[in-house]
Amino acid sequence: MNRIRFNCDYNEGAHPRILQRLSDTNFEQTAGYGEDPHCDRARALILEACGNPDADVWLLVGGTQTNLTVISAALRPHQGVLSAQSGHINIHESGAIEATGHKVLTLPSADGKITAAQVEKAVDSHFSDETQIHMVQPKMVYISHPTEIGTLYTKAELTALHEVCRKYGLYLYMDGARMGYGLTAPGSDLTLPDIARLCDAFYIGGTKVGALFGEALVLCHPLLREDFPYMIKQKGGLLAKGRLLGIQFETLFEDGLYYELGRHANEAAAVIRNACIQKGYPFFCDSPTNQQFPILPNTVLDALSAKYAYATWEKMDDAHTAVRFCTSWCTRMEDAEQLAHDILTF
Repeated sequence: MNRIRFNCDYNEGAHPRILQRLSDTNFEQTAGYGEDPHCDRARALILEACGNPDADVWLLVGGTQTNLTVISAALRPHQGVLSAQSGHINIHESGAIEATGHKVLTLPSADGKITAAQVEKAVDSHFSDETQIHMVQPKMVYISHPTEIGTLYTKAELTALHEVCRKYGLYLYMDGARMGYGLTAPGSDLTLPDIARLCDAFYIGGTKVGALFGEALVLCHPLLREDFPYMIKQKGGLLAKGRLLGIQFETLFEDGLYYELGRHANEAAAVIRNACIQKGYPFFCDSPTNQQFPILPNTVLDALSAKYAYATWEKMDDAHTAVRFCTSWCTRMEDAEQLAHDILTF
């Protein structure tokens, strides 16, 4: 029997409307490298949603390519990027940032987030050290929203990070691989215009939120925009058939589909979360998004593993393990309800 997959949010292909649009436009002849009407319209729709008409939008293929391109473009050879120790660029990108010649400067975090106070302390520590020229200089702050463990930044927290970055001349960059799930999470007070106002650069994830592939990078800081297309090309992120990216983001943003898909995943995750709460199981972290991290008895997990795929997160003790159940933009509600039923039953 094929197991129902709750192990990640990119098991499936793409939303049917995207596939239909790609099919309908398949024989159109357009310019390449993103210089086509679909990419133009996608960029216009994204800028409208961001409320920042002066920003630049670049469409890249994947999250790792986007991260390494932005970070390497922003930093000089002696500079590094501050990140939570659990940040994606630190633990899940095979040293891609270091391979560009820039060090990831990690900060401890229990909830996946970093604070303005941590950033200020790290920068003060560097510049107050008389041996500072022997160390990597912090120049960028990397965060993700949601974080690796599904937690969210508040508007107040992002504002504080923005202010400390302005104070010390740092760039603030947000990884938005799962941004659609964060923006539509219950209780979230951050909007896309807030992010566009407070961040120097961020990307809107498509790969994990309904697209076949692709991320929409928004560059707000003027210095980051200079010669950026050269960097995309050099780092292997420039898609010759660029319209394939444009068509997807055009479809996601023309009538609110992106937000619709985010809400659906969060609602499916809430079904699973509520079953765990009803059963009395604790959580590794408090996530309102499509990623849920309950701590379950190993005996229950053994029973569930016959029917469901999930990600093992952390062994808590000899009898309990924290796991990740991850819903997506197209998780069937009946599958989430079946998992919830089995959590309550086993």
